[in-house]
Amino acid sequence: MFLTQEIIRKKRDKGVLSAEEIQFFVRGITDGSVSEGQIAALGMAVYFNDMNMDERVAFTLAMRDSGQVLDWRSLNLPGPVVDKHSTGGVGDVVSLLLGPMVAACGGYVPMISGRGLGHTGGTLDKFDAIPGYCTVPDNALFRKVVQEIGVAIIGQTAQLAPADKRFYSIRDVTATVESVAMITGSILSKKLSAGLDALVMDVKVGSGAFMPTYDKSVELAESIVAVGNGAGMQTSAILTDMNESLAPYAGNALEVRGAMDYLTGRSRPARLHEVTLALCAEMLVLGGLAATEEEARVKLIASLDSGAAAERFARMVAALGGPADLIENPDKHLEKAPFIVPAPALSAGFANVRDCRGIGLAVVALGGGRRRPSDSIDFAVGLTDLVGLGEQVCVGQPLAMVHARTEAAAQQAVKEIQDAYAISALALTANPVIYRTIRP
Repeated sequence: MFLTQEIIRKKRDKGVLSAEEIQFFVRGITDGSVSEGQIAALGMAVYFNDMNMDERVAFTLAMRDSGQVLDWRSLNLPGPVVDKHSTGGVGDVVSLLLGPMVAACGGYVPMISGRGLGHTGGTLDKFDAIPGYCTVPDNALFRKVVQEIGVAIIGQTAQLAPADKRFYSIRDVTATVESVAMITGSILSKKLSAGLDALVMDVKVGSGAFMPTYDKSVELAESIVAVGNGAGMQTSAILTDMNESLAPYAGNALEVRGAMDYLTGRSRPARLHEVTLALCAEMLVLGGLAATEEEARVKLIASLDSGAAAERFARMVAALGGPADLIENPDKHLEKAPFIVPAPALSAGFANVRDCRGIGLAVVALGGGRRRPSDSIDFAVGLTDLVGLGEQVCVGQPLAMVHARTEAAAQQAVKEIQDAYAISALALTANPVIYRTIRP
């Protein structure tokens, strides 16, 4: 029998918690026998004194086991159950491409996604922009879509890792979110509860990233790889650039349009293409669907060129209640903003994204994101035609096109975009899109 306050005291005094102590505490988070004050106290103790890898694995597994764990074995799927998770960013539409591409190559992707918060967009909000698409299907429909189409992108159900939900909301209001140990547990408990064979983590680096520095991004990536593998799930991580928007557009319906343009081959922005292929290839290799990264890339390009990936996307949308002709007739279904205005460059030279986060916040200010979890979202608004880092611009040339609900909101966003860019006399070298890959 353990005493909750003794567990807190042990961590306060820099002790190492046993798996049993961690399980006891997490059970208390779930059933309410541990108070909010006690959860906050442990959070602060972990924030200052950290957890070693064994503690992190035990913490992650205990949170996974606080609710339902999906089991795919009973379906006898002929391929691996794989997924990716991103730490979030601006214009990061990868999930919408990756799920269908991997499914077309023989993987099964039960992707349980989140909503956007702060300056980062959430995958779930993008799907909510599609009329009729159900992001919270019952378990039977979720399993059926994964089995028959190979991919279903839905929201986190209340049954998955409920301890994480309570713990996270308390960390959020007690200034203990920025702990690599606790972030690792939060991300992985949800992914482990999805019953995955393999996970590829996309950890963002740069001014639009969640982690403040490159070193912190590496620390998080290494922690996730170590803990994911320690918890019995094949895990690797790729560090990718978020010093500028990943795609040249940001905003919910606009990103759905962009994703369909990518899948059908109408437009494949280079940075987005590179990150998507790297993550997909890593998933195919981890899942045993390709022997090498080169072989994986050949399969993935074939899935795009043949139209197989676009077809999976269309079938998934229809199976989850969305329109069957979304790819053919996006204008019929996706909302459009009434005001579309350019954000002109105020001087000539080379574009440098001074603040990628500022671009994300411009989308939020237009109504395309949330400041608080309860905020509602305007799916039509956002930015398109964002100028890339290092591109040459003339005076008056648009840095982006602003899609707004009102003229006033449009003018405010124009100022924010102009502030987010610096125009320099010298061409800056663009950042690498992929910094490094971390494997066990």
